[in-house]
Amino acid sequence: MAGAISHHALASTHPLRWSAQNSRFEKKTGNVRLVYEGSFPSGSRKLGLVCASGSQSSVVEPVQIPSDGNSGHTPKKSSESALILIRHGESLWNEKNLFTGCVDVPLTPKGVEEAIEAGKRICNIPIDVIYTSSLIRAQMTAMLAMMQHRRKKIPIIMHNESEQAHRWSQVYSEETKKQSIPVITAWQLNERMYGELQGLNKQETADLFGKEQVHEWRRSYDVPPPNGESLEMCAERAVAYFKEQIVPQLAAGKHVMVAAHGNSLRSIIMHLDKLTSQEVISLELSTGIPMLYIFKEGKFIRRGSPVGPSEASVYAYTRVRTFHIF
Repeated sequence: MAGAISHHALASTHPLRWSAQNSRFEKKTGNVRLVYEGSFPSGSRKLGLVCASGSQSSVVEPVQIPSDGNSGHTPKKSSESALILIRHGESLWNEKNLFTGCVDVPLTPKGVEEAIEAGKRICNIPIDVIYTSSLIRAQMTAMLAMMQHRRKKIPIIMHNESEQAHRWSQVYSEETKKQSIPVITAWQLNERMYGELQGLNKQETADLFGKEQVHEWRRSYDVPPPNGESLEMCAERAVAYFKEQIVPQLAAGKHVMVAAHGNSLRSIIMHLDKLTSQEVISLELSTGIPMLYIFKEGKFIRRGSPVGPSEASVYAYTRVRTFHIF
């Protein structure tokens, strides 16, 4: 998948090979070879990356990228939809090592940088609709990421909390609507509610209650902290919302980005990758690293993390399975 290829890389003078016979060219930038298929220079096209690391190479299958509309040709409707999952960038309470849960705190400067970097990784992937939690750190991540997108569309939060809020936030220009991307916020995508642990320092809590007890609260699947949610409880609401609201968008051919939280995204990934309750409790998600899935014929295919402008990365790791990206 063509993920976040920098303008510098595209404009560089590395050798370019073009074959008119099969409408294909290859372009090498460092350890990345860009493979282009389709009509040139206009019309819809397919982009793929071949990345080499040491003596190994990995190939990411090409995914249809719609035309920019300037060629005069109507692009064929793709049978595939992209699903991008992003855990929010570092928050102020992440930085302070506090249990955050559903407390609404913003990003740190590092979190802002992580969100911008995430946007660069996905800047060439079409996005039609964005879902976030109701918490500001996820919304900031979505907005900052979209500012890096090649289409330069404006993300607009949909206010459907009341009839008046919906009416007052209407856009009456069809042209403006075409240049916008709806952002839908949902509490069901919120972080797991940590109950009476919210606001407490994680290390001090471990000292007070014991490391084993705190580890059980944090990493067990079905044991909640005092007056809080277990991962199982979080999964019930997050996965139900995903099935009811997001999957129909993908089935309709829409490309979707979800900016949410460690536990709500772990729940969704558990559903997509069919992880067991033992596998999911060991799943760790890095802040600000996007994960790409392709929805095709009713099935989800994991494509990993789109390649960044300068280097590849690791999206997630577990004791049971490791997801290395290139």
